[in-house]
Amino acid sequence: MTTVKDSVHDHIEVAGVGGALMETPPVQRLRRVRQLGTVSLVYPSANHTRFEHSLGVYHLASAALDHLDVGGRRAEEVRAAAILHDVGHSPFSHTLEGLVHRRTGKYHDDVADIVESDEVAAVLDGYGIEADRVEALIGGDGLMGQLIAGELDVDRMDYLVRDAHHTGVPYGTIDTQRLVRALRFVDGHLVLDEGNVQTAESLLLARALMNPTVYNHHVARISKTMLRRAAEAYLETSETTARELRRMDDPELRVAIRSTDASRDLATRLADRHLYKRAVWAELGDVGEPLAGDLFDADRDRIRDYEVAIADRADADPDHVIVDVQGPPSMRESTTRVLVNGEIRQLQNQSTLVRALERTQREQWRLGVYAPERKTGAIGRAAESVLGLETDGALIAETDSPGRYASLDDFGGA
Repeated sequence: MTTVKDSVHDHIEVAGVGGALMETPPVQRLRRVRQLGTVSLVYPSANHTRFEHSLGVYHLASAALDHLDVGGRRAEEVRAAAILHDVGHSPFSHTLEGLVHRRTGKYHDDVADIVESDEVAAVLDGYGIEADRVEALIGGDGLMGQLIAGELDVDRMDYLVRDAHHTGVPYGTIDTQRLVRALRFVDGHLVLDEGNVQTAESLLLARALMNPTVYNHHVARISKTMLRRAAEAYLETSETTARELRRMDDPELRVAIRSTDASRDLATRLADRHLYKRAVWAELGDVGEPLAGDLFDADRDRIRDYEVAIADRADADPDHVIVDVQGPPSMRESTTRVLVNGEIRQLQNQSTLVRALERTQREQWRLGVYAPERKTGAIGRAAESVLGLETDGALIAETDSPGRYASLDDFGGA
C-alpha cells in the first residue's frame, strides 16, 4: 500500500490494482498534463494536474464502494477505471479535445488503445481484470459505470473541489463526504438517498458558479482558443500527426509549437501572456436564436468562413481573427436522481433552484470574437456586421485603443 498526501483529501491510500496502475507510464504522464489547461493565466496557482485529480477520483470511488458494500473483483475494476479514467487526455486537458477528435475520431474517454497497451494490460492481467470491462466503466456503461461517468460521478465531485482549492475561488466547495454517504442504487440507478435534495443542489450550484468564474472566464477562453489555433497550425505544417499529439504532454507541446514557424507567434504570445483581446462578447439574446442555432451546428470550416469574412471586412489578417462559439447551454446534472418519499425523481422536477440555474446557464452564455489589441475596434465592428448581431446588450469594441468599449460592463483582465 502507498499513502499519498493530497492537498484536498489529505491522506489517500492507494493499494492493489490502483497502486500498480499508478506507476505505469500512461498514468505518470498525467503529472505533466494540467487539469485546467490555460486557466493558470487567470489564476496563477491553478497548476494542479490530471495525476492528482485521478488520485482524488480513486479515493472517492473507494469510499463510495465501501459505503455501497461493493467488494472483490468488481470493486477492483471500478478502482482501475478511476485511476485510468483520464489517461486519454490530450495536452492541456480538454483544450485540444475538439481538434483531436476531428482528426482521430477519439475523445478523452476513448481509451481502448491505452488500456490495452503493454504496460497497463500487464497490470490488469495480473489482477485478473479484463481491459474491456475497465474501458466500459470509464465510458459510464453499466451499473457501476455511473460512479465513474454519470450525473453523480466521483469525477465531478473531485474536480469541483480541487479546482476551487487551487484557483482560490470558493464557489466549488461541496461536501464530498456527505455526497458519497448519500449514494445508493435503486432499480439500477445511482441515486441520492432521502433528505438529500439540498445535497444535490449544492453540486449543481457549485458548477454553475464555477463556470463563468473559472471554466469560462474570458481570459481562459481567449487563451484556450489561441492554443487551439497554434496546435492546428502546428499539425498542418509539421510531420506530427494528431494521434501523436494526443499522447504528448504539456511541456512537449509548448516546445513543439514554439519551434514551428506557423505556430510560433501564438505560442510566444501565450508564453508571455500577450493575449488577444475581446472584440465581441455577446450574450445569447444579442446573437439571436436563428444565428445561435446556425453557430451551434457549424463545423470548423464554417466557423473559419466567418473568420475570413470578418477579416476581409476589417482589412485584417484572417489568422488574427478567432470566433469562439460555446455549445448550447446545458446542465446535464439536472437529471440527477434523488429519492423523495420513497420515489425516484429527477432533480430538475423537484427543485426550483435547479430550474433557476438552468435559466442562469443561458444568461451566462457568450459568443466571443478575439483579435490582437490594435485591431479589436475594426474587427468588432466587422463581426457585428458579418454575424448580424443585435448589439443592444452586446459588448463590441468600438475603437482600437485599449480599454474603450461600447458597454459599461467591466472588461477586466484581458
